[in-house]
Amino acid sequence: MITFLVSIALLIVAYFTYGKFIEKIFGVKETRQTPAYSMKDGVDYIPMGTNRNSLIQLLNIAGVGPIFGPIMGALYGPVAFIWIVLGCIFAGAVHDYLTGMISIRNRGAHLPQLAGKFLGKAMKHIVNAIAVLLLLLVGTVFVTAPAGLLFNLMDGWVTLGIITGAIFVYYIFATLLPVDKIIGRIYPILGALLVISAIGVGVMLIGTGAPIPELTLTNMHPGGDAIFPLLMITIACGAISGFHATQSPIISRTTQNEKSGRRIFYGMMIVEGIIAMIWAAAAMSLFYGQDLSELIATGGAGLVVSEVAFTLLGAIGGTLAVLGVIVLPITSGDTAFRSARMIIADYIKLPQLKIASRLWIALPLFVISFILTNMDFTLLWRYFGVTNAAISAIALFVGAMYLAIQMKFHWVATVPAVFMTMVSFTFIFSAPIGFGLPMTTSYILAGVGTVIVLGLFAYKVKLNRAMDNFEIDEDTSQVA
Repeated sequence: MITFLVSIALLIVAYFTYGKFIEKIFGVKETRQTPAYSMKDGVDYIPMGTNRNSLIQLLNIAGVGPIFGPIMGALYGPVAFIWIVLGCIFAGAVHDYLTGMISIRNRGAHLPQLAGKFLGKAMKHIVNAIAVLLLLLVGTVFVTAPAGLLFNLMDGWVTLGIITGAIFVYYIFATLLPVDKIIGRIYPILGALLVISAIGVGVMLIGTGAPIPELTLTNMHPGGDAIFPLLMITIACGAISGFHATQSPIISRTTQNEKSGRRIFYGMMIVEGIIAMIWAAAAMSLFYGQDLSELIATGGAGLVVSEVAFTLLGAIGGTLAVLGVIVLPITSGDTAFRSARMIIADYIKLPQLKIASRLWIALPLFVISFILTNMDFTLLWRYFGVTNAAISAIALFVGAMYLAIQMKFHWVATVPAVFMTMVSFTFIFSAPIGFGLPMTTSYILAGVGTVIVLGLFAYKVKLNRAMDNFEIDEDTSQVA
């Protein structure tokens, strides 16, 4: 298991090295007042400690993505490890850090507002629509996945409909109440359960000497699905996820000091990458190629989770591990709906101090999501995947623009932004749910589209630099 252990070590080392490098490029201002204080409203803007914020951020971003995605990505073999490590260090963690910190510098703004400011007004409307769509898909996926796991865990003695309804009821309260009432109180506890369950699986893999495959570039997918772009779409949250850009502003509004940003945003993405590595390794170790494929076809990634947990940890440990996995989607689903509510409220400029104002935005979202729960999970995941990739590219371009305008080394964000743009275009052109074109044609068209996007980015950098009154960071010191 040399590849597995080296990969974990690289992720940890990256936090202390590349994470500090990104922090230095950004330029932390420890004395600058954060929105948690300057815009404190008792609902969304509330100062909370670094430990609390870190665990909340981890649970916000770590839905079923770093577990279900890597399990399905394990079908490709150890090449999945490469994507998780490189994607997490150079793309995902950079993406999360920049979106979180730029939001802090701009009054806790969500991605649509940031895209409108840095990439052009038209992008605000485009990103707003895509972001709300993504959050609806995330919320729906993160209802069906935990409901299925709970149904299996309780051996069917509570109906799936009742479980789904109970999750929706929780989501309604978590979406409407102030952030410190439910999310701020129970997330640190649930975060501990999540980390313990992942560590338990990882320790047992090492302790039992599990036969984790070593590094190879060979595509082992039983169906022969192309590594690029399908692996990048399948393993999203464990490497890079645009969904995170919708979650970071929740914590940017509760962060007490900019110095905490690397731990909260970059660090928690590294933790998510480690979780993804553990579950990918477990799936590769306990099941081989066709066996894993058949298991996923029979009961989805959720069945693999149960098999891994109970095989490695026994009845009690397995139950706790599955509960830890169930926590993930539920604690990302609620903040997905919360983010959607906040984004829509910001877009239509509707204050959220009154619960009635929150209610009339949130309820239609839940109704739409309930309707979407009747869709096939695999199809939902594919739509989620491509929307997720597109949002991540846009968020990275926002970060790149923020750095480029200040003549800072923007390539740390521009390179992964270009890569994810290529991934998104290739998938859209080649996938059956897209245009269904041959791969060679898709690569060519995606390459042309990516070059055009990069050219537009360079042109926008030139325009923004020429503006004398471009306000990179919004002054919040005078905000009541």
